[in-house]
Amino acid sequence: QVQLVESGGGLVQAGGSLRLSCAASGRTFSRYAMGWFRQAPGKEREFVAAISWSGSSTYYADSVKGRFSISRVNAKNTVYLQMSSLKPEDTAVYYCAATSSPLSASIKAVPDFGSWGQGTQVTVSS
Repeated sequence: QVQLVESGGGLVQAGGSLRLSCAASGRTFSRYAMGWFRQAPGKEREFVAAISWSGSSTYYADSVKGRFSISRVNAKNTVYLQMSSLKPEDTAVYYCAATSSPLSASIKAVPDFGSWGQGTQVTVSS
C-alpha cells in the first residue's frame, strides 16, 4: 500500500480557486491510479476525479467537470486537484485515494480504492 497525505484545503469565497495536493510515500507511486473523493456532512463519500498512473487518462464527476482538473507528477510522488469556480456545494472534506487496478470510467467507487489519506477540509462561502 501507499501512504497519502493531503494538503491545500481552506476557506474560499464562491467563485474562487484552490489547489489540493496529495503527497504519497513509497517508490511505487507511479504504479497507482489516483483519485479524489469528497464527503460533505451527512452525505456519503463521493467520487470527484481520477487519473491513470501515466496521467494520460482522467475522469471527472459531472458536478465538477469543466471546473476541476486532476494532474500528477510522478517524479514528486504527488497528485493535484485544481479547483476553480468553486461553489458552496463544493464544501466537503476532500480525500486522496490510490488504486492498483487499471483505471477506467467504471473505477470510481470507494471500494475500488485501497489506500486513503486523512482528508483536507474545503469550505466555500457564499
